[in-house]
Amino acid sequence: MDYEFKKNMLDGSYHVVFSMGHEALGRWLIEEVQDDEAKIVLILNQLGALKGTMTEWQLTGEEMTLSLQDNEAIVQANYLFFSTEDEMEEDMSHYDDEAVSLCGFEDLEQVLHAWRAFIRGR
Repeated sequence: MDYEFKKNMLDGSYHVVFSMGHEALGRWLIEEVQDDEAKIVLILNQLGALKGTMTEWQLTGEEMTLSLQDNEAIVQANYLFFSTEDEMEEDMSHYDDEAVSLCGFEDLEQVLHAWRAFIRGR
């Protein structure tokens, strides 16, 4: 998984670019984690506590949810949890590449440590 963190020097906003298939992870960092170090520490602690266990943990944000279980992290847009009564036409489908990302605990830990160092300015 490749990624690049960027900071807009004019307004201080953060931007991230993740490799194909992991775009939702970047979106989650920007929309849900932002520069909240307490949230980063909370997630890192949960990752450590859940390694090798069958226990599940979930952090639901305003737009996206992080689920941890079976040494796998899943980030997905909250709208995917809700079904609509209106069926889509047969040839239509949702664009989900930026809505769901999966990675292992170690990859998520690495991303979170790198993100924390980046927002600290290191």
